[in-house]
This record gives sequence, structure tokens and C-alpha cells, in this order.
Amino acid sequence: MGILREGRPAAVHPGRRWRPLAVDVLAAVVVAVLQVGGAVSLPGVRPLDYALLLTGTAAVAAWRRAPAVAVVVASACMLLFGLRTHPGPPAAFPVLITVFGAVRAGHRLLPAVAGTVFLAGTLAGNLLTNAPVRQIGDPTSLLIGWFLAAGVGGTVARHRSAYLEQAQQRAAEAERTREEAALRRAGEERLRIARELHDSLTHSISIIKVQAGVAVHLARKRGEKVPEALLAIQEAGGEAMRELRATLEVLRDDAGEPPGTGLDRLDDLVSRARSAGLPVTVRVEGRPRPLPAAVDRAAYRIVQEALTNVARHATGHTRASVRVGYGASELSVLVDDDGRLPAGARPVPGVGLTGMRERITALGGRLHAGPGLRGGFTVRAELPLPDVGDVPAELPAADAGDVPATLPLTDPDDVLTEVPPANVDVKEVP
Repeated sequence: MGILREGRPAAVHPGRRWRPLAVDVLAAVVVAVLQVGGAVSLPGVRPLDYALLLTGTAAVAAWRRAPAVAVVVASACMLLFGLRTHPGPPAAFPVLITVFGAVRAGHRLLPAVAGTVFLAGTLAGNLLTNAPVRQIGDPTSLLIGWFLAAGVGGTVARHRSAYLEQAQQRAAEAERTREEAALRRAGEERLRIARELHDSLTHSISIIKVQAGVAVHLARKRGEKVPEALLAIQEAGGEAMRELRATLEVLRDDAGEPPGTGLDRLDDLVSRARSAGLPVTVRVEGRPRPLPAAVDRAAYRIVQEALTNVARHATGHTRASVRVGYGASELSVLVDDDGRLPAGARPVPGVGLTGMRERITALGGRLHAGPGLRGGFTVRAELPLPDVGDVPAELPAADAGDVPATLPLTDPDDVLTEVPPANVDVKEVP
């Protein structure tokens, strides 16, 4: 019996269902051969006797599937066969097997009555033969012991089956309890992280946003020009608060990633980088189409992390370029800059690059992050996509009007080769 799950037994393989039946049929055949072999040596055995013998032994094949029917048929047929031929104790073997099966199945009264009737009928038949008392008493005592042993054996087998079933149910319950406990601990940990993030980040980001807003307001009130960096700080603070609130909602509700963090917001991301003083150009190759949510979020986060690193380490004349390629089977993202990082220098992986690599690895993609061949830093990611026919291709294309000239990439040979240069729609997004 399979382990019970949610009150329903697990599916049993068809071969396992038929295997016990084959064993029972084989046992019935063996018992029939032995009984017929013994009956051949008895005098006066007629065809009716063989029919009773074969019917009684055939009931052995049903001792497991229909124990009540088997014990009634075996007891009646073998009792009649014994009364007609007086074969001795071996004729009780089919009855003993079916009594064992009936007790094992939980029947008590029926096997007791069947065994008693068989013993009483056999004893009465032996007394009518006028045989010596010793020749009658010894076989009868032997049969009583056999029937008691069959009843005890059936009871033990029944208790053992019940114990095994209870053990399987306890194991299933323990497994379900462990899963529930793990989910409960995970939920408690999410709530703890949400509280820590709220207490440690929300207050600080709110102060930064408020102070930037006050500085912008005072500058405008005095008629002064508001510095672009100050506006970028104000906008970045608002965006950080929005994403932090979305992240806290996810941690509290366990609903997955925050909504609205995909390539459809790439323009906003680039605009914030430009307002912070970082010149950025964007190039989209291939025909944009709806992406799986996980791939869409990962691509956005890759560009966000790469531009953040460029802005953090940029010098006065550093420029960055973003290239997004929609291929037939994968999405390619390339973020380049022309900073002063020496060619061949080894980057020190931080939390951002580690998280970027974990995202891409979880999606089955590839990531390269390191110095470019001509200086600067290059981040190149390849994310697998479903076939073009699996998703609709209708997606509003970005406006290509008033686009500045695209900056050259760090190295033309370093571009993902999976995005073919010909027969693709190339759009540059300001």
C-alpha cells in the first residue's frame, strides 16, 4: 500500500496488483496437485469426489481477494470430500489456508464457525467408521492445533498490516508537518526581513528624498537654476521608495517579484542615468515582443545594475551604451562604457554582480562581466527565450525619431553573435 497523502492512497502499479493473484493461483495449483496425488491412492474415489476436491482447492486462489467466499467454499467442499473418502488430516489444508485469510481480513465469526463445522463433521465421520478411539483422537487433536495456529497466524498478520499502515500514515503526516513548518519558518523569515528593510532603509531614503525636495523648492523660490544632480537625487529617491514599497509588499504577501520592473521601463531607467550626468545611448535590435516575466525582470535588473556601477565609478567623460537584442531563441543584453578601467584588469565581484549572476544562472542563461578590450567595463548577458511562434509579436515599438547618433560599442567582435546584423529591425531609443 502506498503512503497516504491527504487521505487518499497513492497509486499502485498494475504489476504489483496482479503479482499477489499470480502467487495465490500458483499456491492453489500446488495444493490441488498434492491433494489429487493423495486421492489417487484412496479406494473408491469417484468423479464427484474429484470435483469436490478441485473446487475446494480452487478456493485457495481467492483467499486474499474474497476470504469469506473462499472459506465457505473450501470448508463445505473439503468436508464433503472427507466424509466420502476419509483422506485424513491432509484434506484440511485448503480449509486452513482460507481460515487464515478470513481472520487476516478481519472476519472472526465466519472462520470460527467454518473451522468448528469442519472439525465436528470430520470427527462425526470418523466415529461412524468404528475405528479405534486412538486412531480418531490423534488426528482430531492435530487438526484442532492446526486450526488454532491458523487463527493465531491470521490475527498476527492482521495486526502487522494495521501497524504498517499506521506507520505509513504517520510518515506521511510527519512529512506534511515538516513542509508546513518549513513554510511557516520561511514566512516568519520574510516578515523579519521586511521589518529590517523598513526600519533600516525606508527612513533614510525618505530623509534623502525630503531633503532633496526642500533643496529644489528653495532653489526655485530664490530664482536659481536647480542643479541636474539634485533633480536626479529627488527622482531616484522617489523611484527607490516605490521599489522598496513593492519589495516589502512582496515579502509580506509572498506574491513573487515586484510588478512593473521590466524592459518596458527601460526609458525611465536611462533617463535617470542621464539626469545624473551619465551620457547613455540605447540600441534595440530585432523585433521587440512580450517576454516571460522572469526574463523581463532579469534584463531590467542587469541594465539597472550595470548603469549604476558605471555612474558610481565614472570619470568626467565616461559614456555608456546599452544594447538589447531580440533573437529567435534568446535575449541579449550588452552594457558597455568607455571608462578608464585598464584593459585586462580583474574586477572585484560585489553584491550586485553576484546577484546578477544568480538571476541569470537560475534562468539557464550566460553572463560575462569584465574589462572591455579597449578599456572600460562590459556586461553581456544571454537569456533563453521561447520560440518566436510561442508568444505574440505585437508590441509597440519605441519611437525612433530625434535619435542621437549611436555610440560605437567597445568592440564589434564582442557583440553577441546570436543577433544577426541583417534582416532585423534596428531601432535606437533616445
